[in-house]
Amino acid sequence: MIVGVLVACEGFKKAMGAHADVVAKAGSQELTVDRLSTLLGQAKVPVTPDIAKAITNIWVDYQLLGTAAAHDDSLSDPKAVDNALWPIIAQMRAGKWHDVVVKSFHIDTAGAEAKFNAGEVLAARHILFMVPQTATPAQTEGVRAQVTPSNFTAMATKYTQEPGGAQRGGDLGVFPKGAMVPQFEQAVVALKPGQVSPLVKTQFGYHIIRRSTYPEVAPEVASRLNGPALQGADSIYITKLEAAGNIQFKPNAVATIKDAAKDLDAHRADKTVIATSKAGDFTVARLTRWLEAFQQREDLGKRLQSAPDSIVLSFAKNVLRNELVLHEADSAKIVLTPEEMKDLHTRFTEVVTASWDQLGMNPKSLADSAKTLPAREKLASARADAYVDKLMVQQVGFVQVPPPLEMLMKEKYNVTINSAAMDKAVTASVAQKSKADSLRAKNAPPTEVPMGGMQMPQGAPAGAPAPAPAPAPAPPKPHN
Repeated sequence: MIVGVLVACEGFKKAMGAHADVVAKAGSQELTVDRLSTLLGQAKVPVTPDIAKAITNIWVDYQLLGTAAAHDDSLSDPKAVDNALWPIIAQMRAGKWHDVVVKSFHIDTAGAEAKFNAGEVLAARHILFMVPQTATPAQTEGVRAQVTPSNFTAMATKYTQEPGGAQRGGDLGVFPKGAMVPQFEQAVVALKPGQVSPLVKTQFGYHIIRRSTYPEVAPEVASRLNGPALQGADSIYITKLEAAGNIQFKPNAVATIKDAAKDLDAHRADKTVIATSKAGDFTVARLTRWLEAFQQREDLGKRLQSAPDSIVLSFAKNVLRNELVLHEADSAKIVLTPEEMKDLHTRFTEVVTASWDQLGMNPKSLADSAKTLPAREKLASARADAYVDKLMVQQVGFVQVPPPLEMLMKEKYNVTINSAAMDKAVTASVAQKSKADSLRAKNAPPTEVPMGGMQMPQGAPAGAPAPAPAPAPAPPKPHN
């Protein structure tokens, strides 16, 4: 009996020891202390707990994408996607209701059409051909010969080379004078509403431009011309909304928010009430859901922890305004159209596919190389690990996993993170770097010039290792 107890104790100690050496688990894959320590050592940034957490989160996201790919899971279950997209859907619904309210302001639009026709504000669509500065317009003249005012949108969708322009039918919306480069603006002003220009050359290439008509852009024009009045009316609406909403914060609201900000993921189901209002109880869980709309959510959580109480309450109050607007939208039965929901789901699926392709773990490529599920999981995990290794040394670009996709994967597949093991990896990596730096300094020749640390590029997540530059985008819209 004693032998059995000793064996059990030994097994328990081994289990606990193994757990202490695992920083994170994503699906069936584990990130060990040694592995994270190695990644920290590779990264071209100082070793800190925040950096360790950022790298751990990247590893988890990429491994979860690998798990889904290995299972040929498109992550497209409608209910799961709707739940993941809740912050975006909620904002869109609140925005729709706000548009309804704005229309009730009865802003005077008399004379708006005359001002638009006179060019006080401009609106246009264009077809852009991105050709070298030395090129002649000959290759674009054939398209221009086919373009008419009535088929312009279809032709722009087919031919424009502006990034994202095809999806908008070449639409540039409403813009003030001075927003576009001179050659482009002069061409728009020279047109009457509805007319199409000859070829126009700018530093971006050759353009075919159609000046929009007033009926096509009337709401945008009214908003642009009546901006100050709309802002004033909107301010009055928000003030009345808050007064009627009867927002009451709990005495411990700030402390509760700051505590939740330490680990937002751990508080997703926290029903602690922060405040009450006409919209109902405002809980920690509800706050974390709204925060999922922020790309730099972890950075926001960190700032909330150290912010003055007044700033924390002000931030919470702003989120509660969204709650109140959404409550009114619910009462008015404001919903997204089937087309809008379909578009959201399509874009979500596109993000999943693009992420797989960038990480080299498309389900078909995995299936072609590995015939069993365990083999596919192993292969996907290896590719995720290889990508993270290259990311640490800036050989590949950072693949951003949007918060809704991250949330859906964490809801579906098992994820655990051990903070104590993460700290252990940081300590080990700091010791390794210190030893390496001392050895390097000892062996350096007297004439060696110390090199400065590499700066973090813009666009990387807070605390993430500096990624290699992404592929260069095509030239932007013709802005100044």
